[in-house]
Amino acid sequence: MCKIMPPVAAGLVVFFFAVLLSAAAGGDAAVVEHTFVVNQVRMRHLCNDTLVTVVNGQFPGTAVEATEGDTVVVHLVNQSPYGITIHWHGVKQRLTCWADGAGMITQCPIQPNTTFTYRFDVTGQEGTLWWHSHVSALRATLHGIIVIRPRSGAYPFPKPDVEVPVIIGEWWQRDLVKVDQNFSIGGSFEDNPAAIAINGKLGDLYNCSGVAEDNFVLDVEPGKTYMLRLVNAALFSEYYFKVAGHKLTVVGADANYVRPFTTDVVAVAAGETIDVLMVADARPCRYYMAALANQPPVPDPQIPEFVSRGVVQYKNIPSDAQNCTEKSPLMPAMPDQHDTITTFYFHGNLTGLQPGGNPLLPQVRDRVDERLFLTLGKGSMCTNNKTSCKRGGNPESFEVAYINNVSFHLPETTAVLQARYYGGKLNNNGVPVQDLPSRPPRAFNFTDPVLIPVVPGGKMEELEPTRKATMTRRFAHNATVEVVFQSTATMQSDSNPMHLHGHDFFVLAQGHGNYDAARDVRSYNLVDPPMKNTVQVPRLGWAAIRFVADNPGAWFLHCHFEFHMAMGMAAVFEVDNGPTLETTLPPPPSDLPKCTR
Repeated sequence: MCKIMPPVAAGLVVFFFAVLLSAAAGGDAAVVEHTFVVNQVRMRHLCNDTLVTVVNGQFPGTAVEATEGDTVVVHLVNQSPYGITIHWHGVKQRLTCWADGAGMITQCPIQPNTTFTYRFDVTGQEGTLWWHSHVSALRATLHGIIVIRPRSGAYPFPKPDVEVPVIIGEWWQRDLVKVDQNFSIGGSFEDNPAAIAINGKLGDLYNCSGVAEDNFVLDVEPGKTYMLRLVNAALFSEYYFKVAGHKLTVVGADANYVRPFTTDVVAVAAGETIDVLMVADARPCRYYMAALANQPPVPDPQIPEFVSRGVVQYKNIPSDAQNCTEKSPLMPAMPDQHDTITTFYFHGNLTGLQPGGNPLLPQVRDRVDERLFLTLGKGSMCTNNKTSCKRGGNPESFEVAYINNVSFHLPETTAVLQARYYGGKLNNNGVPVQDLPSRPPRAFNFTDPVLIPVVPGGKMEELEPTRKATMTRRFAHNATVEVVFQSTATMQSDSNPMHLHGHDFFVLAQGHGNYDAARDVRSYNLVDPPMKNTVQVPRLGWAAIRFVADNPGAWFLHCHFEFHMAMGMAAVFEVDNGPTLETTLPPPPSDLPKCTR
């Protein structure tokens, strides 16, 4: 019998309930039903009582466990002071775009003291996903895991004895709504989390007046296999994850199986999930698991080094092994925080299982109907809507993030999907609604490190001017779309974890430097590429993806670094209805929230 060990959150025992309705013999699909009560509670860490917004009093929040083919029903009761939506990150939402939970894209926020019910199926997916708020930066504390198990009960690898959620998150002692507002008008690298957490536990690297914070502790039995379901729920960073004295076998990513490979370090991008198997085959003792944030080196703006650790603790440690109980656990040797090569090779090792080994995996289409080349970077706009101003860090301008030199403006009074469905127009307070350009407005050496520093008179200054728009791109139903994401050096050189709602995609290739179609198409993996919903576009590099636009609706595309998304690195992909009722988006639910403005 496979067991799941839920996270323990901030001194609270994680409590979750799931009502299984209409479950019949023979493994028929069930209805998994939850109630999410969103409210504010005080939690104490680092000698401070912090008011945080959570689900059901927990950090992380309630786990959603289902079997492939089930229907999930979540009644959200908003007792917080904020408008809230919940995004079911990675759930394909076939014909249920209304339940995707992207604030002002698929729905207006659920207002305080109101309720809304999310309903969707988890069909054709197995593995680890997660849910989180999609309004402001509140997802820092409003998030939890989604586990979808195979209906047959069989995995394409030896079945683990125990399943363990490992959610890497951040502990903030700032007003998260204010943090998001700060980034939307240029950002402040003084807005940083106070600590990093593993399953809500900050770990013993942090202390209050000399008293160490609690570690997340995983008790293991020798010889047993543990599936660690890794989720990066952090706002800011990609994380390296290791367990001292143990190897990890990667078997899944973003609720898709991958060809297993063994490593001692896992790179988990912001928004990404990775499933690994860990065999408890070390000498019975105590070992640290550790999560370390990486970041680009100077001259990029620097944030503090963030690391947290938990403990893997063997049961029945021999009485003569005193050093195991009296000394600190063994700490794994972590990569350097400025190492961005390890993640490149880790993600390059991901390959999909052949259809014979993974019946959920479709074939890669050779025909491509639409091709997009999307540059990801930062620019600037003049304050007070001026048409000209000083740049290069001058206060007359403020930084924005962009795709193809256009910074996304979130609609203000009508969600994109509602406007599309009812044939209305978006009221954007004068900001235009425009098509996402297929290419950037000008070509240059996108990865030239000279462009990184933000200084008056620098080479970047002439490239800074950027404009605001609500950018959408419409695709015919069943079109095959290929997107090449190009990270740039414009005012920063960070990687970009790009997440697409409503679709999985094949990651065909990645590389460093500027993408060159004549050269790089030859490196495409068209045989067994991994299927993902979030692709880590390398620092000063590129990644190519391909997907079939066969799910009608309005789907958000954005960087999963919160500061990039708040600053405008986003767009909307609109997919047309198909020719039949089964390929047409149904009407919205009757209780879909209304906008207040």
